[in-house]
Amino acid sequence: MTPEQAELQARARAFVDDVLIPREVEAERRGGRLDDDAIAAIRREALERRLAGGLHAVEHGGQGWTPTEWFLVEEQFGRSTNALSWHVPSAYNVLAQGTPEQIDRWLRPALRGELHDAYAVTEEHAGSDPSGIATTARRTDAGWRIDGEKWFVTYGDVASVYIVMALAEGAPTLFLVDAGLPGIDVVDDPPFTHNYPHGHPTLRFSGVEIPDDAVIGGLGGGDDLQRAWFAEERLGIAARGGGAMLRLLEETTAWAIAREQGGARIIDHQGVAFPLADSAADAAAGRLLGLEVARLADEGADPKLIHAKASMAKLFVSEAANRCADRCLQIFGGRGYTRTNVAERFWRELRVDRIWEGTSEIQRLIVARALERRGVERTIWGLTP
Repeated sequence: MTPEQAELQARARAFVDDVLIPREVEAERRGGRLDDDAIAAIRREALERRLAGGLHAVEHGGQGWTPTEWFLVEEQFGRSTNALSWHVPSAYNVLAQGTPEQIDRWLRPALRGELHDAYAVTEEHAGSDPSGIATTARRTDAGWRIDGEKWFVTYGDVASVYIVMALAEGAPTLFLVDAGLPGIDVVDDPPFTHNYPHGHPTLRFSGVEIPDDAVIGGLGGGDDLQRAWFAEERLGIAARGGGAMLRLLEETTAWAIAREQGGARIIDHQGVAFPLADSAADAAAGRLLGLEVARLADEGADPKLIHAKASMAKLFVSEAANRCADRCLQIFGGRGYTRTNVAERFWRELRVDRIWEGTSEIQRLIVARALERRGVERTIWGLTP
């Protein structure tokens, strides 16, 4: 790392240690929901420590980080449980592609922590395969009318604007839909395995009237914007999963060194030492893979190659982190099965990383297609022709 990157990483780690981790158990006991004062404190500290906005341009209120710098920070965020880093002001990368008016209305306030966006793409019959989307946008005299139902809309219960994927004149297109418009209803708000700050409700759009300038990225531009979104989100999952493994190994190793049973430290038993060693190898390999994807993005490599490599990183780290959490919970024994234990919380929380932003099975298909279309050496080593 450069000195600047090392300073950024240290700043992010201190924020997680000082601000997020001390609030984890409280968040767990409250079902993931902190009080307003605690949330305001997290946002304030993130802004003061220059950790909000990440990849977004400085002129929009972001930090203008490179993908590698962003990876280093997301890795630290991943060391905390209960998704407390969701309170750090940010926004989906799609908003950066908006018009000046859209950026002023939605992106800048989001990066100041004044509002949240939510991405609405998944449907009952369109999950990992977005080609099955049935939501439509039909032209009207004043703009467009949105009809459809979206599932698992993360932040959907707190968002001020929905980024909605719909078929407009037969082409996948993204629209910015004001959450306060009539015709938007929450039809389900299911409980999930994790205790996170925000929900993932099902939203129904029934004849929602939006202006013509609600299109973002141009008519038919939805697929390209979504592909870039998926690549970033999958790399973020790899970064945060690596941070989770680091935290798990730190706390479990310390426990295994201090804990004695049968007159010996439990780390001196192979049944404890070997799972820790396997997890350490997984964490090291996953981190290098994720940093390689970030480096390729830094250098402006072929977006299709970055997309495939991000899928590879997401696949490997999400699977490895789940193994790590299970091993660590077992090493903690009965203490590991309590929700006040970090291993138990990660054991539940990391499970979704093998599902959202494309299941592990979908990532395998993407990687296999890359091997076929771009060749083995290029896919594995990231070589450019």
